[in-house]
Amino acid sequence: MANLKEIRNRISSVSSTIQITNAMKMVSAAKLKKAQDAIVAIRSYSDKLNDIIQEVSPSIERSEFNYLQGRPVESVLFVLISSNRGLCGSFNANIIKTFTTHAKEKFPNKNVEVVFIGKKAEDVLARKIENTKNFNDIYNDLTFESASKIADDIMKGFDTKQYDKVYLVYNQFKNAANQNTVVEDFLPISFDETENKNNQKEYLLEPEEHEVIKEVLPKLLKTQLLKAIKDSFVSEHGARMTAMHKATDNALELLETLKLTYNKARQTAITNEILEIVGGAEALKSK
Repeated sequence: MANLKEIRNRISSVSSTIQITNAMKMVSAAKLKKAQDAIVAIRSYSDKLNDIIQEVSPSIERSEFNYLQGRPVESVLFVLISSNRGLCGSFNANIIKTFTTHAKEKFPNKNVEVVFIGKKAEDVLARKIENTKNFNDIYNDLTFESASKIADDIMKGFDTKQYDKVYLVYNQFKNAANQNTVVEDFLPISFDETENKNNQKEYLLEPEEHEVIKEVLPKLLKTQLLKAIKDSFVSEHGARMTAMHKATDNALELLETLKLTYNKARQTAITNEILEIVGGAEALKSK
């Protein structure tokens, strides 16, 4: 009967796990819908800002704008956007793996610095990298203003040539079951020159072009960073919902197996008891 007790305890434990994983799946599904609506809105805004710069870029004198000027790369900054919480499958592991591979392959002998947005990537990499910063608290107040402060800090580092190249590494949301881990250029701002040549248009700008571009470039960078963080945020909920759905299914399958095992063990125990009773009765008769 000790074996039966052990199986009952496991059944109780798995049942509790099912309740927890199912509840987490439901919570993530609710948050996913809200976050998904937000990312759709900011993507449209970011794309429109990018289109403005893209279409007027052929007539821009890039030397007048620091954020458009490439230079020899000696120091690289990676902005790693992960999550503050786990239980979301390979969501955070993909960020760490992508960054590690990209840094080793592209910049093996360069100075690499990292800005962490999310505790999970920092927990793994902070001890391996000398120069790091973190802005993990942004998820408590994910607004344009809070993202702007991080972008201002990064732009200041680029202005002072602390960094020659800046990348964003994050999970780009496709759907609840799929997220693509991307390494995205942040600074200097780059454009598709082929597209520019094929789609040249003339614009009348008020105020003058220089002032418009000067105003739009920082806003484009701040919006791009906010979009990446929100993309990661909605991807996190999608990954967690999927992970918890799989965990619930696996737990249900294990529960059925345990119940079957319990029933077999119980039947065996009952059979043994009956055999003992019959054996005892036969022994009495023989006397």
